[in-house]
Amino acid sequence: MSVIQKIREKYAAVSIAVIALSLVGFILMDALSSRSTLFTGNQTVVGKINGEEINIKDFDADLTDFENNYRQQGMEVNENMRQQLIEMLWNTKVDETLMGNEYNKLGLVYSSADISNSLYGDNPPPVLSQQFKNEKTGAYDAQAARTFINGLRKKKSDDPQRQFVEKYLINDLIKNGVKFKYNSLMTGSIYFPKWLHELENTNDNTIASLSYVNVPYSSINDTTIKASDDEIKTYIKNHPKLFEQEASRSISYAVFDASPSATDSASIKASLSSQAEVFRNTNDNEQFLNANGSALVYSSAYVLSSKIQVPNADSIKNLNEGAIYGPYLDANNYVIAKMVGKKTLPDSVKCRHILIATKDAQSGQPTLSDSVAKKRVDSVAAVINGGGNFALLAAQLSNDPGSKDKGGEYDFSSQQFTSLAKPFAEFIFYKPKGSKEVIKTDFGWHYIEVMNQKNFETAYNVAYYAKTIDPSAETINTASTAATQFASVCKDVASFEKNCEEKKITPRLADIRENEYNIPGLGNARKLIKWIYDSKKGNVSEPENVGDKYIVAVIKDIKEKGLMEPATARNVVEPILISKKKAKKIIDKIGNSRDLNAIATSFGLQVQRADSIAFSSPFINGIGNEPKVLGSVFNAANNNKVSDPLEGSSGVFLIKTEATSMLPSQSLDYITKRMQVEQGSKGNISTKSVESLKKTAKIEDNRIKFY
Repeated sequence: MSVIQKIREKYAAVSIAVIALSLVGFILMDALSSRSTLFTGNQTVVGKINGEEINIKDFDADLTDFENNYRQQGMEVNENMRQQLIEMLWNTKVDETLMGNEYNKLGLVYSSADISNSLYGDNPPPVLSQQFKNEKTGAYDAQAARTFINGLRKKKSDDPQRQFVEKYLINDLIKNGVKFKYNSLMTGSIYFPKWLHELENTNDNTIASLSYVNVPYSSINDTTIKASDDEIKTYIKNHPKLFEQEASRSISYAVFDASPSATDSASIKASLSSQAEVFRNTNDNEQFLNANGSALVYSSAYVLSSKIQVPNADSIKNLNEGAIYGPYLDANNYVIAKMVGKKTLPDSVKCRHILIATKDAQSGQPTLSDSVAKKRVDSVAAVINGGGNFALLAAQLSNDPGSKDKGGEYDFSSQQFTSLAKPFAEFIFYKPKGSKEVIKTDFGWHYIEVMNQKNFETAYNVAYYAKTIDPSAETINTASTAATQFASVCKDVASFEKNCEEKKITPRLADIRENEYNIPGLGNARKLIKWIYDSKKGNVSEPENVGDKYIVAVIKDIKEKGLMEPATARNVVEPILISKKKAKKIIDKIGNSRDLNAIATSFGLQVQRADSIAFSSPFINGIGNEPKVLGSVFNAANNNKVSDPLEGSSGVFLIKTEATSMLPSQSLDYITKRMQVEQGSKGNISTKSVESLKKTAKIEDNRIKFY
C-alpha cells in the first residue's frame, strides 16, 4: 500500500450512504467489464506450455510456498518482491514443463529403486543424515530413516508432516534425479574431435600480408540516397530473425508530485518535539512507542559502540541514562533518541547447550509436552553438574542437529543477537563466563553454559521515537486535483500532448511489456500496467497513485509480437540500405577493372598495405572490424590475385593477398584442449537445453489476468 493511500485512509471523511447507494452500480460495472465476470465465471488457466495448462490454483499454492520460504529466511515479501517471485515461479514452471516433456520422450524415470537408493544409500539427503544418526557410531542410520518414512506413508494424505516430506524431500529427489540422468546423457554426447583441434591450430597460427583499396561509403553524400518504406519492409521480411519483437505498449505519461512539502516536514518535526518530554519521562518505552505509532519499534537488545550506525551516534552515546536527543533527521524520518541503558558486553561468545525440543523444527508440530521436556533437561543439568560429560550427553540427547555432534558448541557474534531466541541471546551475552543454567525458548528447554567471551566494549540500549515524513492531506489533495483536472481534458494522444505543452509539463516515455511490474522512474506500477494492457491505443488513464506521485498516461502505440513495422525499424534498416545503395554505385563505377592502382586513382585514393594479419583476430590494422575482408584474405583463391569488390561495413574493398605464413604453434596440446572444451560445454548443458526448447515452444502467458 502506498504512502498516499495510507494518508487518505487516515484523513478521509467518507459518506457511508453514498457508498451504499453506489455499490450496486460498481458491482454491475465490474461484472460487465472485468476479465473475471459474474456471468462468465473465473478464468483458471494462468498459462499454457505446448498445450499443457498451468492452473491458477496450483500456481497460487506454489507462490504461497515461495513467499513463506522467503519470510522464514527473514526477508520482507513486499509487492516488488512478490512480483519477482511470480516471475521466478513462472520461469520455473516453463523450464520444468519443457524438460519434463523431453524426459518423457526419452523414457527417463526415477524408479522406486532409485528413490530408495537416494534415501537410504551412501549419499542420503542432508536433512535425513542429520536427523537419523547412530548414537554410538555417528554414522547415518538408514534403518531408522526407513522406519520414519514408512510410518509417514501409513498416515492420511492430508497429514502435514507427510505432505511436507513428500513435497520437499521425495518430489525434489525425483526431479533432481531425472534431471541428473538427462544431463548425463547430454554430457556423454559431447566430443571435441582431433581434426577440429588441428584446424583451429592452423587457423590460429596463420598470418598474411595484403594490398587493398578501400572506397569508403562516406565518399557519397547521404542526402542523395533514400530508402523507401517498401524497401525497408522487404529487408525486414528477408531478415526476420534480426527484427523479431516482443509484444509491448508505448506510453507517454505526466507526473504530479505528491511528496511531502517543506511545510509537511516542519509539521512532523514540530509534532515530534511536542511529545519529547512525555517520551523522556515514560517508564515503559515499548508501550509509548507502540501507542504513538513510532516508525521504529523498541528493541531491548544492547548494541556495541562500534556497531551503532545512526546519524549523530556520538551525541547519542554521550547521553546520560534517561536523557533524550533530537529531533534529528534519519533518512525519511524525524527521530528522538532516548538512552535506556549502558553495559559492557562481549562482541563474541562461545557457548554450548543441550536442547530438549518440544516441537519439530521444520513442521512446527508438538513432539513433547513442556513438563516432560523440563524434567529431562533438569536431569541433564544434574548429571553434568555431577561431573557428566557435556559433549557425550549433547550427542546422545540434544535435539539440535546443528551442534549435537560438536559437543553442543556454538560461536556467536553480537551481530547475531537479534537472530537468536531472546532468552538464549540474553543469557550468553549478558551472563558472565562460566554461567550455567536451564532456560526456556520457543524451541523447548535448554541447558546452557557460557564457555568464553571476547572483545568487550560499551554497549547501548537506545529507544528511538520516529515519525515518517509523509505528505499531508492538503499536499495529496493538491496533486490529486491537478492530475484529475489534467486528465479531464485529455481524450487522446493529441489532446494529451497539447495539454502538456499548455501546462508546461514534460511528459515521460516508456515501453511496457505485460508482465513487467516496474515503470522506469516510478517503481512498482503493476496496477497501471494492467490498465495499459486492458486499454486501446489513444486511451488516457484516470489519475493513478504510484508511490508518492499521481500519474496520467496515454497509450501511444501497441506493438504486437512478430516482425517490426517499417517505421519502428527504420532507424536500424535505413543506414544498412543506404550503405548497400552506395556500394552498388561504387561497384558499378569499378566495373570489370581489377587493377588496384587504376581503381585507387579513379577514386582519388592510394593502394594501402597491411601486414601480419592474424586469422584469429577480429580486427585488421588500418581497416577495423571487417569480417568479409578477413575471410577473403585467407581465401586461397585470392593469393596474388585481386578479389572481386567486397561490400564491407564501412566501404567497398578490393584486396590482394601478397603472402601467408605459419607462426610457431603456441596452442594447447590436444588432450588438454579437449578436456577444456568439453568441460566448458558440459557446465551449461541444462541452460542451453532449456533455451533451445524455448525457441520452438508455444508458450501462452496469461499472468496479467491474475497478477
